Amino acid sequence: MLTGQKIVIIGGSSGIGLETAKLAAGEGAEIIIASRSAHKLEQARAKLGTEAKVSTYTLDITDEAQVQAFFAELDDIDHLVVTAAETSGGAFLSTATSAARQLMDNKFWGQYYAAKYAAPKLRPAGSVTLFSGIVAFKSMTGSSMLGAVNAAVANLARTLALELAPLRVNAVSPGIIDTPSRAGMAEEARTSFYSGLAAKLPAQRVGTAADVAQGVLYLMHNSFVTGTVLHIEGGHGLI
Repeated sequence: MLTGQKIVIIGGSSGIGLETAKLAAGEGAEIIIASRSAHKLEQARAKLGTEAKVSTYTLDITDEAQVQAFFAELDDIDHLVVTAAETSGGAFLSTATSAARQLMDNKFWGQYYAAKYAAPKLRPAGSVTLFSGIVAFKSMTGSSMLGAVNAAVANLARTLALELAPLRVNAVSPGIIDTPSRAGMAEEARTSFYSGLAAKLPAQRVGTAADVAQGVLYLMHNSFVTGTVLHIEGGHGLI
């Protein structure tokens, strides 16, 4: 149980982050959610209910000064989870360099800043959970930059497990997960995409935010797990 523990979830206003907040709050944790969108934060607070111990902050994770100031205001914490990240892709030759740099800012540097400034506030038995992704380990057309960024995050987590010990640092590598991040797709196209992939996966379905959130809580709970990349992808890496 996480009773009385304080958990910071950056990107916790929707999808995997919000589901992680729900599970942790259900175990008695105090939750601090940070996100760019004040509107999503209000919605998240409502979804978590009045019984949950929740505070919210508006934060742009790509702004190092903001991240530093955010953690400077906090008392000691037990766990940091960073689910906030862009997952854009595109053909290597036709993707603008500026878009590639933006992806690096969002998914790598944002997590780097969060780990850097959270570390001094984390209790010795605490943990950091970063987010990588399947294209770091299974090459896919159109994901050259995202794969490179995800690989960088995974390596950062493993190295920080040594440098920040006894703090535990791990990364989660989700596969294709049904989250609001694909809400922009037409419903028919999204359904076709998910069903086509599900038919190929050993798990015979695509993942849910709850699947990944359960993995995040496992990494918080198990004090003998550090420097690990936890693959939650339904066997996608096998096909």
